[in-house]
Amino acid sequence: MKGVIPPKIILDNLLKDWLLEDIGRGDRTTSGLFTELMVILGAGHWLLKESGVIAGLPIGARVFQILDEKVNFLPTVAEGEWCDQGTIVAKLNGPLDSLLTGERVALNLAMFLSGIATMTRRYADKIADLPAQLVDTRKTTPGLRILEKYATQIGGAKNHRMGLDDAVMIKDNHIIAAGGIGKAIAKVRETMPYPLTIEVETETLAEVKTALEYQADIIMLDNMSVEEMEQAVQIIRQNNSRIKIEASGNITLETIRDVAETGVDYISTSAPITRSTWLDLSMKVEKV
Repeated sequence: MKGVIPPKIILDNLLKDWLLEDIGRGDRTTSGLFTELMVILGAGHWLLKESGVIAGLPIGARVFQILDEKVNFLPTVAEGEWCDQGTIVAKLNGPLDSLLTGERVALNLAMFLSGIATMTRRYADKIADLPAQLVDTRKTTPGLRILEKYATQIGGAKNHRMGLDDAVMIKDNHIIAAGGIGKAIAKVRETMPYPLTIEVETETLAEVKTALEYQADIIMLDNMSVEEMEQAVQIIRQNNSRIKIEASGNITLETIRDVAETGVDYISTSAPITRSTWLDLSMKVEKV
């Protein structure tokens, strides 16, 4: 799977902050072993300690390159590849002080992102033979959204909106505040810029019909039973086949296939991010 890596102007600022957080006033261990006048070259590799999907290798490489452009980071597997425990996923060489100083930040990011990609792959595989597409949500870690959503792409999902400015999404609290779905759509349509779309969250078949009446572009079926979703899909398709349909709410590995078989276009869930665990990696120095 392909994912869009943030441009360097964005990524580098994040990585520099995280490196500064870890390094503080200096790497006491490494600087105690090597002086500035000592250029010691080393080589090593990244070892996968459990099976899963690899994500974040280019980001790990960038961590080392920010510290020292002389570091060479060579992935030995493809980004997004499922790898078995014991696989060497990357080899690296260069100034040993930079390898040691950047090790923790680079590994942390790769383990974190690989965990998300692995959980995403498990969800995506459940519906791989069906038209429905898995998408992520805005339930992300503050400051890490751009990387977490990169990892879901690597795992096989599409990104939902990155932020509040990407699209109009009228949820239950908006509907209550506006006095109803119709009023909410009409009010937002007066000020929204072209070419944003309007998505409306619905919880009942009556709300689905109102969203249709007011010409929503995307209708979300939120926390509906599979039977209700089937009815809603039929109603929407009969009225306007161009409207996209999204299912959301309590999607699990056990239920996602049943939801996909209702005929929805998209299934959104936060689980690949919020329920994932890190994939264990370690760096081994081979020679000095």
